[in-house]
Amino acid sequence: MYIPIIDIFGYFLESKELMKNTLAGLYVITDEKLTPYSGGKIFEFVEKALKGGARFVQLRDKSNKEEELFNLSLELKKLCHRYGAFFIINDRVSLAKEVEADGVHLGKEDEPLEEAIKKLKGKIIGVSCYGSLERAKWAESLGVSYVAFGSFFPSPTKPESQLVPLDLISKAKRELKIPICAIGGITLERAEELIKLGADILAVISDIWLAEDIEKRAKGYTQLFKKYGKL
Repeated sequence: MYIPIIDIFGYFLESKELMKNTLAGLYVITDEKLTPYSGGKIFEFVEKALKGGARFVQLRDKSNKEEELFNLSLELKKLCHRYGAFFIINDRVSLAKEVEADGVHLGKEDEPLEEAIKKLKGKIIGVSCYGSLERAKWAESLGVSYVAFGSFFPSPTKPESQLVPLDLISKAKRELKIPICAIGGITLERAEELIKLGADILAVISDIWLAEDIEKRAKGYTQLFKKYGKL
């Protein structure tokens, strides 16, 4: 459970002392097609997910230049903090530092992890480990905040992703001390099994943004995390 603190601007902020204990829950990732920027749709969709209890919002944009994402990032950060959620940026370490995002998520093709940790001291650092427990152990040894495994199911967003076995979660839970995030083809119907295996965080794209009622779908995930004592 997190304890929100209200700053002088009226936004809900997380106490840094609690950060390590609050890395759990629904993690929604934006998509350039599913959360379009035009007409402010991205803010509308993200706020619905936040109202449903999303604990993390990741801005994932592989197309636009960083200067084009600056104002968008600032507004998304404000929106996340209003709901006591973390704002994470995918890949772009310099942008994350410039807008003072809560953290960054890195894949194996992104900026070297050691350099990102130096540049973003005290921030959340998440790392994609795919199906590699060894990569996760290495990342943990460097001091990252959480590791992500997947895809566990066929992903409509990344159809080329290789599937990894479900028991990787329970193995990782036994050998790692940091939170574990599951990603890839996750739906509300599949979520409970992943949480029961030990996943602390579920990263979701399509099942949230394509839902007829985004807030209701997000609440469904939030209720599962509460059921198993994660929130």
